[in-house]
Parts: sequence; C-alpha cells; structure tokens
Amino acid sequence: MTQQAVAAPDKLDAAVLKVAGVVVLGAIMSILDVTVVSVAIPTFQREFDASYARVAWTMTGYTLALATVIPLAGWAADRFGTKRLYMVALALFTIGSGLCATADSIGQLIAYRVLQGLGGGMLMPLGMTIMTRAAGPNRIGRLMAVLGIPMLLGPIGGPILGGWLIDTASWHWIFLINLPIGVIALVYAQMALPKDAPEPSESFDFLGMLMLSPGLALFLYGISSLPEAGTFADAEVWAPMLVGAALVVAFVRHSFKPRHPLLDLRLFANRNLTVASVTLFVFIIAFMGAGLLFPSYFLQVRGESTLTAGLLMAPQGIGAMLTMPIAGMLADRVPVGRTVPFSLVLIVAGFFAFTQVDPGTSYVLLCGSLFVMGLGMGGTMMPIMTSALKTLHAQEVARGSTLVNILQQIGGSVGAAVMSVILTNELNGSRPIPGVTDPSGKPVTEAGLAIATQQQPELLAQFPVDPGLIERGLDFAARSFSGTFWVAFALVLVTFVPAAFLPRRREPAHLLDGQQGDEQVKTPVVIH
Repeated sequence: MTQQAVAAPDKLDAAVLKVAGVVVLGAIMSILDVTVVSVAIPTFQREFDASYARVAWTMTGYTLALATVIPLAGWAADRFGTKRLYMVALALFTIGSGLCATADSIGQLIAYRVLQGLGGGMLMPLGMTIMTRAAGPNRIGRLMAVLGIPMLLGPIGGPILGGWLIDTASWHWIFLINLPIGVIALVYAQMALPKDAPEPSESFDFLGMLMLSPGLALFLYGISSLPEAGTFADAEVWAPMLVGAALVVAFVRHSFKPRHPLLDLRLFANRNLTVASVTLFVFIIAFMGAGLLFPSYFLQVRGESTLTAGLLMAPQGIGAMLTMPIAGMLADRVPVGRTVPFSLVLIVAGFFAFTQVDPGTSYVLLCGSLFVMGLGMGGTMMPIMTSALKTLHAQEVARGSTLVNILQQIGGSVGAAVMSVILTNELNGSRPIPGVTDPSGKPVTEAGLAIATQQQPELLAQFPVDPGLIERGLDFAARSFSGTFWVAFALVLVTFVPAAFLPRRREPAHLLDGQQGDEQVKTPVVIH
C-alpha cells in the first residue's frame, strides 16, 4: 500500500500538543516510578531485611518487564487499536501500583513491580506511536525536545516526591500516589485520543519472546545471587546463568529465521544503527546502573533523610532539562558524531567526583558534579537514538525502534544488576563485629552496623560499641561505593570507543523521504 506524502508544518500545532498531553502524563507516571523507587531501596532493605542486590530486583524486574512488552506493543496496537491498548496499559500500571503498596515481602514487591513494568513498558512506545502519527516523522527532533522537558519532571520530582512520602508517611505511598494520576490519565486518554482503526497485524514472534525474556531474567538472577553465594561454583549462581545464556544464544540463532522476529538483528547491517546501539548500550549500563547508587550513598553513608537525598539528586535532572531541548533541535541539523563526544566529556568530568567519595565529601562538589552529568546526559541519549534510526527506510523504522528500545531497557537491567552486585560484594568484605549477629543469626559487619546507625541512631544504644568502629565502618562503606563508581566510570570511558564511529557528516535521512512501506511509520525513540 502506498500513501501520498503530506508536508507537515515545522511547528507543533495545538492538535498535536493536545495529544502530547496524554503521552506526557503516561510517561511521567511510568518514569516517576523508576526514580521514586531509587530513593526507597535502602528503606526496602531495612523493611524486608534483604541485601542491596536482592532489593535491586525491584528495579531489574521492572526494566526487564519493560523490555518484554515493547515489541508486543506494536503488534498488539495494530491488532486491537492504539487507543484501546494504551488505556489497557494505563490500567495495568495503575493496578500494579496499588498491589505494590500491599506487598509484605520482597518477593511479592518484585512480582508486583514486574506487573507494573508490563503496563509501563507499553505506555511509552504506544504513546510515541500516537505522537508520530499526529506530528509526522519530519518533526521528530522537535517532538522529542518538547516531550523531553515535561518528562524530566520524573527524574527531578521523583526522588524528591519519594523522599517526602517516605519521610512523612510510609514507603507504601510512593506507589499509592500513582492511583489518582492513573485515573486522571485514563479519563484524559478517553477524551483526547483519536478513535481506533485496527488493522490486520503481522505475525508475532512468541517463541522468540519465550526465549529472550526468561533467558535474560535467569542470567541476571544468577549474577545477583553471587554476593550471597560467595562463589561462581555455587549451583544457585552458575545454573541459572548457564540456562539463561543458552536461551539468549538460542534466541539470537532463532532471530534470523522468522519473517517478523521479536528483534530484527538483520538491521545491524546498517552501520549507523549498529554504532549508535553499541554506544547507547554501554552508556546505559554504566550511567543508569551507577545512577541508582547515588541516592543510596547519600542515605547510607551520609545519613541523610530520603527527602534530602531526593533534593540532592535534583541538579542532575535540572542539567538534563537545560540541554535536552537544544540536543533535540541539533539532532535534526548536526551529525551526532560532532555533538555526542562533547556531552560524554561532561559526563566523565562530573562522574569522576563520585569515584573519590568519602564520608565527608563536599555536597557543593557532588551536586555540581550531578549538574554537569545532567548537562551531558541531556545531550547524549536522544541524539544517539535519533541517529540510530534516521538513516533507516520508513518500512524499517518500527523494527529499528523496537530494537533500540529493548537494548535500552536490557542495558538498564544489566546495569542495575551488575552495579548492585559489585556494591554488595564490596560491602560484604567489611570486618565482622565479634559476638554481634542480626536477627537471622548472621554476623554483623562494621560497615553494616555503621550504615544501619545512619538511619536508625537508636541502634547505638542496643550495640554499645567504640565510636571508632562506626567511623571505620563508614569509611569502608564509602570506599565500597567509590570502588563501584570506578567500575561505572571505566565503562563510561569505554563509551568513547563506539562514539568515535558515530556519523560526523550529514547523511541522507531515509526516514524523512516520504516513502511508505507496508508498515506504518512508528516512533523512533522511547525515553526511560
């Protein structure tokens, strides 16, 4: 089927902005939930008596669920209708939020977070599909610039809102807050979104999904079990890693057989897509994985309240808010190979301060570093994603979008799992306190007691210990965080290698050539 290309105006008109309001509301809700939970991780550790690596699965499970449903969203939208499916996703996310507030074990919370992720994962690709149809593909950079600013309310407001709710009420309210937002979003979507026009859809690769998602989950579960098991020789570590790796390898081999695979790995024949995807994947593992640890450092080593930790994280979101609209406009005009390396330099400069943290590092230095990192992040992610898809033909955009977005979520899952395992392993090396055990009978370490007393000073009365022990414990904890940040810092430096191959000259943008294939043009980017 061919369609006549219609020239769209350069500016985003009122009709587009009205529909954008629905997408922004859904995006804020799902992104808010990621950042809200980041400041709650130490609270979950305390409430459910679980290790950092175990609690990090509240993030890992969520992002893996996002990755699972991203390819399903495009197929289901064609089959059932975009508006109808978007409202189902909103309802699923809202119900999952309510269930999270009822969790009485860490296992239940992780399961409900997965349910949330299944809804949240569909919100962004469906919302962006709706937006691309409304705005037209030739305004993608401007569209991302407009949508990027309000969506940054999540990274800025999430930690602050989460900290305030935990301090003034309880952790349950970081999930309950989604209930009224979800209801408002459902009513708004019913009123503002155009009616559905379902069409016959292409076949869906269910077999591929049954290999990729469980394979990644098992592999990451094996990695996450390492701190408690203490060795790769433990069956709880190597068995799930081996089965997971086998499933992922089988998925890669399978992906070249179906006409419509879950991930079209054949698109990697496009050099720009490959370079941008590798750059994005490595960057997200490093930056998103370490980003979860920033609030934990403020809470566990510095003894700040969750609200204060949230406020201390705000400069990063503010920095990104300043550069994201500029980067969105430049992505339409300037090759990303000329802009992204400068943004990565800002991230490296800001990140270095966190490799030097101790129990008394200046907050002026750390907040300034977060602001500089935010400036760099705003100029990195969207230009790379735009570059990945800009030279694809129109009929390849939907599959390219799916590929890039899943890689983004997988990178976030891997980063959260790996960085939490490194930190937990570092903390486990602290010296045990003779004669002191926790309620389960495990020995309490100096770092463990020092961290606990930062949030619960009354523990000092129960464990009368030398003040020097607490000081040693905090020093060890700070070194554990800085050691983990060094690993992330090295990974950010590695990002410069694929970034050096990003396009430095303007190339024909097939996405803008007005060609239409059998598939509808869908959005190129999803921000999470």
